[in-house]
Amino acid sequence: MKNKKIIVVGDIHGNFGLLNRLISELRPEIVLQCGDWGWFPKEFNKTYIDEFGRRKTWKAEIKNKDTQVYWVDGNHEDHWDLRDLKSNEVFPNVFYMKRGSVMMLPDGRNVLFMGGAYSIDKKYRTLGRDWFPEETISQRDIDNLPDVHVDMVISHTAPYEFNIVDYHEAYGHDPSRDALTYILEKYKPKRWLCGHMHKYQHGFYEGCIWTCLSYAGHSDRWWVEI
Repeated sequence: MKNKKIIVVGDIHGNFGLLNRLISELRPEIVLQCGDWGWFPKEFNKTYIDEFGRRKTWKAEIKNKDTQVYWVDGNHEDHWDLRDLKSNEVFPNVFYMKRGSVMMLPDGRNVLFMGGAYSIDKKYRTLGRDWFPEETISQRDIDNLPDVHVDMVISHTAPYEFNIVDYHEAYGHDPSRDALTYILEKYKPKRWLCGHMHKYQHGFYEGCIWTCLSYAGHSDRWWVEI
């Protein structure tokens, strides 16, 4: 049986055009996405003028219906809207993966999803519009973790143990990274992929290969096949 093609992508920030282009080029069966998806549904389908003066509509759809997309929340999402979702299938074949949810890939690997991170720019944002206190991983998220075997973690930020160059650290401590340290110790996954730092980095920590992906459209690596 032919293995399905699976790719992991970094921050999208609502650039669904680039994501659609990547899916069209690579034709993966499954896409896993590491947060800052850009879930601000009040803005979807609004018309705007781009930097070249062209009128465009911000469409959040994934055009290739043969590809299934699974994404976690970053810090830049409407967390109140996510909290009230009636279904995790937000568009056809596009699924929001709540913190602590697990899925099995076709090859049998279990993937744990854990979104969330601290916004260093929250003082420039407005509560309830583009900043939400639920952005960071909570104790409740940790308490609700499942007791299952985990091979891989998809998160937005990363545990402090990973030797990541993080410009966010200059702006203060992120409790979400402490929570991910707990997850690293609890599950001891063999693979970990994240985003948030906007810079491609990778390394190895006590049996875990980790990859930090850049963001959509950046010249750095913002996707990887697994």
